[in-house]
Amino acid sequence: MRLYAALVYLFLYIPIGVIALFSFTAGRHASQLQGLSVQWYGKALHNPFVMDALQTSLMVALISATLASTFGAMAAVALQGLRGPVRVAFDGLIYIAVMIPGIVIGIATLIALVTLFAGLNPIIAAVWPAGSAPPQLGLGIGSLVAAHTMFLMALCIIIVRARLSGMDRSLTEASSDLYATPMGTFRQVTLPLIFPAILAGFLLSFTFSFDDFIIAFFVAGSETTLPIYVFSSIRRGVTPEINAIGTMVLAVSLTVLMVAQFLLRRGANKGGGA
Repeated sequence: MRLYAALVYLFLYIPIGVIALFSFTAGRHASQLQGLSVQWYGKALHNPFVMDALQTSLMVALISATLASTFGAMAAVALQGLRGPVRVAFDGLIYIAVMIPGIVIGIATLIALVTLFAGLNPIIAAVWPAGSAPPQLGLGIGSLVAAHTMFLMALCIIIVRARLSGMDRSLTEASSDLYATPMGTFRQVTLPLIFPAILAGFLLSFTFSFDDFIIAFFVAGSETTLPIYVFSSIRRGVTPEINAIGTMVLAVSLTVLMVAQFLLRRGANKGGGA
């Protein structure tokens, strides 16, 4: 079993290591290591198309992660008080949202948004004051944020609910016994205890949104995120610049994931100590 596990990990991580290694080549071919250099990192960081795509990805990821972690935490706290068939139904919907393939979410979101825009644009045009062109709703930053937030909310709900399930109930009961209001109990007891989980959900959501290609490909419209730019570029051939971009994205993603894991473990240890 150990040998089998080692082979699986080698199969998964050797290609990633090869991409990182060949991103430091001094040559012009992505599959040849001709000396060591960081020139391709400089070219990637000075490429205006890469910078524009990076700015779009960062903006979408930041807004989506903020909305998903905020609404996900609120939903998790509300669902914690449900019991019976209603809770089972909501639990099923949450886990289904996580298990559905990204391509299905992308297609479904695209159809829903196009249908919604087709119905709203004539209404906006009818009520818009004469003398100026009415705005046209369409795919773009807003559709990207909406699609990512919808998908990532389920992830944040699961993370925060796991923290709520392990929380010491005697703390909230003691707060109630001391005549604290429900909002006061939430603000002074519940929120500080679940905040590490909320922050971890934010970081994970940021990473997933930043790295997403499948959903973004369907709902981005004319906008270009970094994964879409990389996909468009490799259709013309893989270059050391693409290897450098992939290595930088990998390093940032791994760092954010490790920070999120650290926060989750720290929050669990505090909860256990409480």
